[in-house]
Amino acid sequence: MKKIISVGLITLFGMSSYLLADKKLDETELGLRKAPLNDENKVQLQNFIFGTGSAGESQKIERAYENAPPMIPHDIEGMTPITQEDNACLGCHSPEIAESIGATPLPKSHTYDLRNHKEITEGIAEQRYNCTQCHVPQAQTKPLVENNFKPDFRDEDKKHRSNLLDVINQGVQ
Repeated sequence: MKKIISVGLITLFGMSSYLLADKKLDETELGLRKAPLNDENKVQLQNFIFGTGSAGESQKIERAYENAPPMIPHDIEGMTPITQEDNACLGCHSPEIAESIGATPLPKSHTYDLRNHKEITEGIAEQRYNCTQCHVPQAQTKPLVENNFKPDFRDEDKKHRSNLLDVINQGVQ
C-alpha cells in the first residue's frame, strides 16, 4: 500500500511540476499536422492517389490484423454516396453473387443483427449498410509514422476472410 501511495505522489508531483512549468508549446508542435490549428492556409496536403484499378481487376489487400475490416482495393468513383436504398457494394459483394464473379462475399457478421441476436434473411443488418464507415480505399502514400506491426493470423485464410461472428465471444464468460 505504501508503495502505491509513493508511486502516486511521485506521479502527481511530476505532473504538477510539468503543468506549472513556464514551457508553452506552439500549436505547430502538436500532432502530425505541423501547421496552425486555427488556420487552413498553411496546410500542405500530401500528394497521393488511390488505386485506379476497377472492381474485379484489383489485387486484394491483406488485412491489418485478423478480422480487421479489409481495405477497398479498387476505385469507388461513382459508387458513393452509399445509402440504405442505394448500395453499389452489394451488387458484387452479396453472398449469393460474390462467389460467381470472384468478389469477396460479405461475412456472416454483416447478415446478423448483433443488437437483437438474430440472423437477417434478406439483405444486410441495417447497422452495416454504410460500407465506407469501416472499409476505405487504399491510398498510395508514405506513412506519417513508421509502423513495424506484423499481424499474427491464426489461419492463412483469415488474411482475406473474416470469421468474426464465429469468434466474437471468445474469452467472454
